[in-house]
Amino acid sequence: MKVIFHERFYEVYTADPAAGGGRMEAIVEALGKEFEFVAPDPASEEDLALVHTRDQITNIKRSRQVYEIGVLSAGGALKAAELAWEGEPAFGLIRPPGHHASPDSCWGFCYFNNIAIAVKKLMKRGQVQKALILDFDLHFGDGTENSFRGTPQVLYFHPEASGGQEFIEEVKKSFERAEGFDILAVSAGFDRHVEDWGGLLTTEDYRTVGSLVKRYSQKVCKGRRFAVLEGGYNHSVLGQNVRAFLKGME
Repeated sequence: MKVIFHERFYEVYTADPAAGGGRMEAIVEALGKEFEFVAPDPASEEDLALVHTRDQITNIKRSRQVYEIGVLSAGGALKAAELAWEGEPAFGLIRPPGHHASPDSCWGFCYFNNIAIAVKKLMKRGQVQKALILDFDLHFGDGTENSFRGTPQVLYFHPEASGGQEFIEEVKKSFERAEGFDILAVSAGFDRHVEDWGGLLTTEDYRTVGSLVKRYSQKVCKGRRFAVLEGGYNHSVLGQNVRAFLKGME
């Protein structure tokens, strides 16, 4: 399992919680030396344009720092997807997050839709014909859904439940309904934790979700799986939640 990370992700580029100081440090510290860290290259404008309009890209460019870190974040997702396609599971420890970024708009701490750009790049290359995107963030990824509207080859699933075990069962159902996909991509948000905004999942639940991602990817798409960071805002538990998910997924 490789972790895609760049030193610039430590930068506090805006005042929102996803860009908060100490957030990435908490995760890096929790992962320690258990995983190999790999630096991404920035995504190109051609990569961004697989999902976003030229006007959207131009609007983000108005903030140089946000744009520069944003293209590194998208590049991290691209690197994770590339490694996954080659048979090595990977996690994009990236920010800004992306699942609220639509082709021509964005909100919710997001600017470019990292996971959508990565999946569309694999599809453009002809490597992927059909993909499943699991999004277990607290919030629905409207940007991801909008990015693949009219694309039946990509199934986006965002489980909802009132309890931890029910949530796990919903994740299982999402995999059981998906047949013939070539890669499993995960928008990994950790804000459903019992000590975060959602107040629902335990740290062990994240390990279970990671294990399910591994199991179903091995069953259906030769183990091709990758994930990218979305939400998660309680720094005191975030690192251990990410680590638990990766230990399940590796």
